[in-house]
Amino acid sequence: MSSFAVLLVLAAAVAHAAWNVIAHGVSRIGMPFLWLGAVSSVVVWIGVVPFTGGLGTGTVPAFLLGIVVSALLHVAYMLVLQRGYRVGRLSTVYATARGTGPTISVVLAVTLLGERPSWLSLVGGLLVLVGVVAVGLADAGADPGAVASGSVPVVARPRRRIDPGIVAGLLTGVAIAAYTIWDAHFVRGGAAPVAFMVGCTAVEAVLFGALLGRRRRELLPVLRAHWGRVLAFGVLSPLSYILVLAAITIAPVALVAPMREVSVVLVSVFGALVLREGRATTRIAASVVVLAGIALLAI
Repeated sequence: MSSFAVLLVLAAAVAHAAWNVIAHGVSRIGMPFLWLGAVSSVVVWIGVVPFTGGLGTGTVPAFLLGIVVSALLHVAYMLVLQRGYRVGRLSTVYATARGTGPTISVVLAVTLLGERPSWLSLVGGLLVLVGVVAVGLADAGADPGAVASGSVPVVARPRRRIDPGIVAGLLTGVAIAAYTIWDAHFVRGGAAPVAFMVGCTAVEAVLFGALLGRRRRELLPVLRAHWGRVLAFGVLSPLSYILVLAAITIAPVALVAPMREVSVVLVSVFGALVLREGRATTRIAASVVVLAGIALLAI
């Protein structure tokens, strides 16, 4: 994996971590924030399209097909993820999705895209995934939802069905892998990363708008209260994925997919050291594992 590709993916991870830190808590508003974020993204980035290769070298019908399917996959990802957070523990869904998504992406990249990364690179990607999952497990230990309120002890009962958080995490991981492989196919086929991202986000805005329902009345109050964070989302969230798409054009998806999850570790370490969320030692140890993986990927 070239040094330039590594820099692109790491820059994407920093941008992704940055907007998550800035918008911490606000994204829980749900659909109104998602719609505002999508519209903000289109407004901020659409003017950049003519200076970054336009639509690219592919045909217009192929471009439209690419962005519509990608938007559907991204919206499905968001809806499944939100559903998971409602029915399962945050840490369970988070760790399962972030571990499953890149793993499936690696398998699909090898089987469908014909990629053949070296064994050393695959070991590096595996180390990154191990570190990311370790971060999720560290968060699980500090999950406030795992602590019962009140003074009455809770008696553990044997579970008779699969944890819904794990199911939701697995489905989220499948969605992540699906849009990753689909988007890689189209940008490698000639679609310009910036235009592809803007087009996909514009379709997402339409879909989110259709799902708003009665929550449309919340849009203006949310915008007034959080316009700075909406703008940060509009700048940094697309930037993070544009950099990933650019990296995919020059590096194997099997290597880019795991490395982009570095953002998870960055946010977790920020939470431990700055927000004092606990388990700093475990999170830092997981970060060291991730760094070791990145070093192997960069060889």
